[in-house]
Amino acid sequence: MSTYEAFILAVKDIHRLQALQGHLGWDRETIMPEKGAAARADMLSWLAKEAHCRLVDKDLGLMLDELEPDAGLDADQQANVREMRRAHDKARKLPEQFVADYARSKSEAMMAWQEARAASDFSMFEPHLENLIAMTKEKITYIGGEGTPYDALLDEFEVGMKVSDYDPLFEGLRQRLVPLLDQIIEAQSSNPDPEWPGDLHFSIDSQTAFCTKVSEAMGFDFSAGRMDKSTHPFSAGLWPGDTRFTTRYDPSEPFSCLYGVMHETGHALYEQGLDPDHSYTPRGAAVSLGVHESQSRFWENQIGRTTSFWKVALPWFSEHFPDAPVWDAGTLNRMANTVSTGFVRVEADEVTYNLHVMLRYEIEKKLFNGDLAVKDLPNAWNTMFHEWFGVEVPNDRLGCLQDIHWSMGAFGYFPTYTLGNLYAAQLLETMEEELGDIDTIVESGDWSPLLNWLRPKIHAQGSKMTPAQLIESATGTPPSPEPFLRYVEAKYGRLYGL
Repeated sequence: MSTYEAFILAVKDIHRLQALQGHLGWDRETIMPEKGAAARADMLSWLAKEAHCRLVDKDLGLMLDELEPDAGLDADQQANVREMRRAHDKARKLPEQFVADYARSKSEAMMAWQEARAASDFSMFEPHLENLIAMTKEKITYIGGEGTPYDALLDEFEVGMKVSDYDPLFEGLRQRLVPLLDQIIEAQSSNPDPEWPGDLHFSIDSQTAFCTKVSEAMGFDFSAGRMDKSTHPFSAGLWPGDTRFTTRYDPSEPFSCLYGVMHETGHALYEQGLDPDHSYTPRGAAVSLGVHESQSRFWENQIGRTTSFWKVALPWFSEHFPDAPVWDAGTLNRMANTVSTGFVRVEADEVTYNLHVMLRYEIEKKLFNGDLAVKDLPNAWNTMFHEWFGVEVPNDRLGCLQDIHWSMGAFGYFPTYTLGNLYAAQLLETMEEELGDIDTIVESGDWSPLLNWLRPKIHAQGSKMTPAQLIESATGTPPSPEPFLRYVEAKYGRLYGL
């Protein structure tokens, strides 16, 4: 057996352990009995510890030392060595017991968050969040690095990104988005958006059937995955042939479920499109959360929030919701793109969505740079939201408890949603140059050309390149915010007659 073959065997075992963690995590969020929480936390803690032990194993380090200068490795093999070196070196800085304790704390915090969110009571979650932030700060001291403490967390979700990158990016977006929002709000006084009637009821069964139809049309293979219900929608590529995603339901309107499903199906299509020849290796995994979010935001917004989409989906909508008013495709699309200063990020329009991300980014910076105590988080959130959006947050559930991420210890994750928006718009521009008018393709009802374009350029590439290299490879230019700003200004200019 060659050194590389022995290396890959070790790497695949690590990834199998991580896949087991993912499977148990999915189960915890969907169907696990409430009293199973303690045992589940224990199992996840043990799996995290076991995976960590294998990742820091000295023999793995020796194999990396031997393989790194090997000029005979091809590009795929080099990607595996590069990514495992990064993971190995970072893991070696973390004590084994800390890794196990951190996994246990996250599992316990997620259950506490669900209860706190249901009760809209931050105090129920506060001690768990306090503990997770303290442990994450401890993790930062182990990892080290240059820049602010928060930089170490940002790098975990999009390699190379720092506060010094995000600050000017977000400021540039705000300079264009806030005036656009002001123009839209002014236009709404003379051109109001259609509203949902308050007395409608959309059954869960009907929403499930309708959204399953949409997900299938997007290309999701339900023989290799499934859709379930959870408090916060998410997607999990567990292992080859088993990709799962979740949604949630609002009986008064079906858009929460629909666009949650389209978003998570976008993630799931990426997982189903990864190259099976590289399963259980870094090369075979998605490259970053920013790229992952580009896939979800592309399908949710640039395909799903269009009149062309609704021309195809309207018969399905009418079939599953026969008691709904007789709306045309243009009206449903206008309703789906209504701009508002609402509270919930996952239901935000494309103009205000990045402002929701920026708010979380600013709060996380304060938390990890020592400028905000956990006990003061709800007040800080509510104050900032009022300053930015002009409305009072009515309760914790619609405020600082709405997202699952902090209970997962996923600090530094939120900025990747904005990167996803930017990447998606850049991909859309290039896709249109190569395939022709995207609205025409969507209106045809056959969306396979879109998926077939993404599969070789994004999905099958896995982590062969860095995120920036991947976007440049697919589009011919480095990542830039300009395609997104062009897209959003043109789209909402048309919708509101600006």
